[in-house]
This record gives sequence, C-alpha cells and structure tokens, in this order.
Amino acid sequence: MSIKVLKSLAAFALGAAVFAQPALAQDKPLKIGVTAGPHAQIFDVVKQEAAKQGLNIQVIEFTDYVQPNVALSAGDLDANSYQHQPYLDNANADRGYKLVSIAKTVIFPIGIYSKKIKSLSELKEGARIALPNDPTNGGRALLLLQANGLIKLRPGVGLKATPIDVVENPKKLRFIELDAAQLPRSLDDTDASAVNTNFALEAGLNPAKDAIAQESPDSPYANVLVVREKDKDRPEFAKLIAIYHSPAVKQFIETKYKGAVVAAW
Repeated sequence: MSIKVLKSLAAFALGAAVFAQPALAQDKPLKIGVTAGPHAQIFDVVKQEAAKQGLNIQVIEFTDYVQPNVALSAGDLDANSYQHQPYLDNANADRGYKLVSIAKTVIFPIGIYSKKIKSLSELKEGARIALPNDPTNGGRALLLLQANGLIKLRPGVGLKATPIDVVENPKKLRFIELDAAQLPRSLDDTDASAVNTNFALEAGLNPAKDAIAQESPDSPYANVLVVREKDKDRPEFAKLIAIYHSPAVKQFIETKYKGAVVAAW
C-alpha cells in the first residue's frame, strides 16, 4: 500500500474520531442531584422512564440542602431537584451562583410534629421547638407557627425570618435550629419539630396523619428542577422535563404519597 493511501486512511480515521466525540458526549449520563426521600424516589421513576426514551440518568443523593447547589455550580452535576424557588433565589444572592429553574416538580407542605403533644395548644411555656437552619425553610416554619397564633414576627420579614425576628412570644418558646435532615431525630429531645415532608417521609412519618400542624396544600413553595444558567437550553433538559411531567410519573406521585407530596404542574 502506498504512503499516500496510508496518509489518506489516517486522515479519515482521525476525522471520524473527531466527529464521533459529540455522540460519545451525549452517551454520558445526566447527573441529577437529589435529597433523600421523595425527590430520590421520584427520580428513580424518572430514570426508568427516561431509559425507555434513550436518555441516560444518574441519580446522586445528598443528605443536606447546601451541597447539591455547590456541586451543580462547580460542574459536578448537570441538574438538581430538591429546592423551591425562594431557596434558590436566596442561594444565588448569597453565594453568587448562576443557577436557574427550568421546571416545577412537586410541593412538600412543611409540617410540625411531636412525640409529646397532639395539638400546638398543648405547648407549655418554655417549650423547645426545632426548626430547619437553612434559609427560607426556617422562615416557613416560623410563618407556620405565626399562622397558628403562637408567635408574631417582625412585619414584612417573610421567608427570611429567623428566631431573632420573633417580636411576640407569649409562651416563651425556645427555638433550636438544626440541619433539616436531623429534624426527625430531634423529636425525642424537643417538644415539637418543624420537618420538611421529604425528611418526614424518609423517617417513616405520615404527614397526613402525624403532623399536628401543616402548611396549606396550596403552598406557593413548589420545588423546581435547577440547572446552570448557561446550560438551560440544552435539548436533553427539554426531554427530561417532558418525562418528569409525564402521566407515569404523576401517577407514581399520587399513588405513593397520597397527597403528602403534590405534583406542581
């Protein structure tokens, strides 16, 4: 074989390798960060449905509310699914992330649980109440206590409320701020704890039966699917959204959670 032909074959092989790179890149799984409980369980179903359509998904589970955004911003994830829009807005403002929501997923009404009382009216003076220590979810818990007449918050503070914003506290309730994942375990040591639904379910609690107070089902805190701003138009994400919003996934949510977790689309 001539040198000229060999060079031509080598050039063809190199060109073929170059043109094959995008196809190889598409074969890499979409890495989706989720928190334990319903987010992980729902994405297991999404993963199964996606596989039927040729979309490869890898679900990566986290145990807190901070690291999924850290990992997404750093490029270690392609997307995450665990937070509502106010939490994302706060994270972007505080950490300088450039993350955007591209779809609504589910709503988790936050609830207050107790092993010691059956009604918030039974709380005694000086009772210990555990709250999520992350931005917005702690505020949601305090707003829920305010809605039940236990405290009053500084006017206008909204979701950014923390215990220092409590201006009226007739029962002198004591607030303990904990990582959200630890709140179910805190029930042995507190009079009541405000627990996000995903962690309540993970701990074997039934929000519909066990919560002594709960946000309204029409809560505005819909969770969202989040990506880096520069990646929001990737075609894989349009496909992912369609799969998440499919009848199969919605049926799983309705059957599995019976109203404790609600589809937000």
